[in-house]
Amino acid sequence: MIAEEYKQMLGKKSVIREIAEYGAERAKEIEYEHVFDYSLGNPSVPVPQAFTDKLIELASSSDPGAVHGYSPSLGIDSVREKVAQSLKRRFGMDYQKEHIFMVSGAAGGLAHALRAVTVKGDEVITFAPYFPEYDPYVNKTGAVLKVVPANTADFQINFTEFEKMLTPNVTAVIINSPNNPSGIVYSTDTLKQLAQLLQDKEKEYGHEIYLISDEPYREIVFKNVDAPYIATFYQNTITCYSFSKSLSIPGERIGYIAVNPACKDAALIVNICGQISRGIGHNCPPSIIQLAIAEVIDMTADLSVYETNMNILYNELTNLGFSCVKPGGTFYMFPKALEDDAVAFCKRALKYNLLLVPADSFGCPGYFRIAYCIPTEKVERSLNAFRKLAEEYKK
Repeated sequence: MIAEEYKQMLGKKSVIREIAEYGAERAKEIEYEHVFDYSLGNPSVPVPQAFTDKLIELASSSDPGAVHGYSPSLGIDSVREKVAQSLKRRFGMDYQKEHIFMVSGAAGGLAHALRAVTVKGDEVITFAPYFPEYDPYVNKTGAVLKVVPANTADFQINFTEFEKMLTPNVTAVIINSPNNPSGIVYSTDTLKQLAQLLQDKEKEYGHEIYLISDEPYREIVFKNVDAPYIATFYQNTITCYSFSKSLSIPGERIGYIAVNPACKDAALIVNICGQISRGIGHNCPPSIIQLAIAEVIDMTADLSVYETNMNILYNELTNLGFSCVKPGGTFYMFPKALEDDAVAFCKRALKYNLLLVPADSFGCPGYFRIAYCIPTEKVERSLNAFRKLAEEYKK
């Protein structure tokens, strides 16, 4: 018998993917250069040449068994060691190889982390606006996702509502900073307050509450933005990282889990992740990709174009009357729509070949997301379309 719950999901396709598919069809009619596709968060900058060179070297001159064979369940030891050394060097924390688990992207990290620290019926909290895939990520484990309403003044955490929802049933909290979809970076003050609240509730409830930090945008932070490393504030932090955005390699599906060395049973959690892989088949990321990223562990692609694009869009949209909290990182912007119904607003934008994503599925109706990971010249050409769209609301 077909699994009914997954069959039902077919009727609930990702809004982002649907808009991107529309853009692909529209491009066949008017050519893609005339479609201003702000739907998908697909990195647009070139991969560092050093990464490509290392891949070529590995593929052409290394032991085929080491390069193309299965990696150990927890990841290649030398790669785990280099990840740990990088984190220790950059953030001053005593990470060791035993705290690192290699995964197929941040999504794979979340899949393991959630199963490692929750059981059926547990509650997991996250904060709106949030990446909508958290719904299946959490709910398909048997845990239940609860979403704290957004603080739309600045998109920092809504602590009043969070504290109400932080019941004894909560065993994990997902945080995403820099944030998809808002582009906001949680400040030092926010993280200190979050850590203190979690510590207080751990003592009150008599059990751990794990902070699962989803960090695929960690390296995309703009000038003069306060962007601390989240794990430094709270010992029971499990960091889920991806190289997809920092190196512009989303298709390679590579990242890691880093369990705070001060976390209770940190090394045990990593070993448990290896057993979780047996249950979900989400194991052994490609050996050649692990070995390649280890050689460029502290490098990034040239990410500066994202801040350039952000400033162009932010300045123009605010001049046009859009309300928007200025992003501190990522390649997303989160303006308020010019009407209450963001879905209707985004449909109207299609007349001008603007592909924008309504934020209802992000837990924040009335807003929309712009993924400005496109060439700067295309951003500049899109401004006239935004002007025409805004003009409609002035009539």
